[in-house]
Amino acid sequence: MNTIQTNKKAVVIGAGIAGIASAIRLQLKGFEVTVYEKNPYPGGKLSVFQLGDYRFDAGPSLFTMPQFVEELFSLAGKKTANYFEYVKHPTSCKYFWQDGTQLHAESDVQKFAEKVQETFQIEEDVIVKKLQKAAFINETIGDLFLEQSLHQPTNFFNLKTLKSILNIGKFDLDKTLHQANQKDVKHPKMVQLFDRFATYNGSNPYKTPGIMGIIPHYEHNVGTFFPTKGMNSIATSLVQLAEDLGVKFQYNEIVKEIILDKSQKKVLGIETENGKILADVVFSNMDIYFTYHQLLPSFPKPIKTLSQERSSSAIVFYWGIRKEFKELDLHNIFFAEEYKAEFDAIFEQKTMYKDPTIYINISSKICKEDAPHQSENWFVMVNAPANVGQNWEELVANTKKNIIEKLNAHFKMDIESLIECEEILDPRTIESKTSSYQGSLYGTSSNSKFSAFLRHPNFKKNIKGLYFVGGSVHPGGGIPLCLLSAKIATNHVS
Repeated sequence: MNTIQTNKKAVVIGAGIAGIASAIRLQLKGFEVTVYEKNPYPGGKLSVFQLGDYRFDAGPSLFTMPQFVEELFSLAGKKTANYFEYVKHPTSCKYFWQDGTQLHAESDVQKFAEKVQETFQIEEDVIVKKLQKAAFINETIGDLFLEQSLHQPTNFFNLKTLKSILNIGKFDLDKTLHQANQKDVKHPKMVQLFDRFATYNGSNPYKTPGIMGIIPHYEHNVGTFFPTKGMNSIATSLVQLAEDLGVKFQYNEIVKEIILDKSQKKVLGIETENGKILADVVFSNMDIYFTYHQLLPSFPKPIKTLSQERSSSAIVFYWGIRKEFKELDLHNIFFAEEYKAEFDAIFEQKTMYKDPTIYINISSKICKEDAPHQSENWFVMVNAPANVGQNWEELVANTKKNIIEKLNAHFKMDIESLIECEEILDPRTIESKTSSYQGSLYGTSSNSKFSAFLRHPNFKKNIKGLYFVGGSVHPGGGIPLCLLSAKIATNHVS
């Protein structure tokens, strides 16, 4: 794609993955683009840090739908491999239950189905049909809901929408995800496995609609991938592309306000600590709550949108472990015994459950240099409620104790004695580091069938030149959807 020279200026607030992608697309549209980032580094949640001899990706650890990253290099006329490399991982996840049951879930659908049959005596066809159903939902409504605005009625006047309407009964909108999974796979442990996909957008499987059964499609039918230089390289490679195209990045600079004209119908630019910057277009990659409360203080706030239930947050322990565990893989899940009780604790009681489901990501399984010889870098995450003023010191301490006890029981050893170094992230620090309101990882939850329509749109009809991207707006959180928010928003820029 050739860059068109327009002499127009664009400002992007925030160098999260959606902000970087927006900057690339705007530069290719001919804008002179500058990205303003309050931190000294790009990537937002996709950051990286070092603890002694251990390297950790601080945020997202699962990489799916790499085509949306590759699309940016293709648009720029660049070869992806010159900037960014990744591999397909043969294992989707390794699952562990407290009764000793284990499941090695391979990315290949047929192998996964065979392993499920071997472990749970469930017919292979049950799993194959479940994933075919996920693929059908994606084929029927995937791009309708994820790759275009839901806030422009004209987007729905087409054959794709008609097909969706004709098949609406197959999307399980009348059921929760848990109810849909019970109907489809029946076995309690496999229901729990498919229920966990609700956490991919920070939601509760006992409330989120059955249409979220689309999510396993991206992991099992398409596959899971891993960047050869770590998750942070998704952001750094795109920053390099952006800079090669002429995008400028201003780090350590806080944006104080988005400037509107006196009628408040047009954006004029931004004001930072260093003064005012004029711009024809402003993109906010900041959480939509803080965008309104901090950057648009005098503009009327969309109260209904901003008061939607927040998604779950997380407590993450980054542990340098002085041992290699052969039975663990890149992605590992240790399930809670009572799954519903865990989600009730998070979403209803706003607290941590005593027996949390534990996710352990170990990037050194692939990137050996991420940990010393015969050691591993453990990213240990449990789902947590959004921050509403809980006693996090106590909750973090109790959660660590419960995690250690659970892992000790499984491995029959003292895990704590193997921890060589530690860093902790909780909802408070997630909020302070990434400006995610209440530390929620995905903006608002998807705990109702109307959640997709209640997310803030990527533009403001009554403010010309102002756009919104990132996980707190349409189409949602996670790397692929953040990239798509940039695509949707920039498609509206002329």
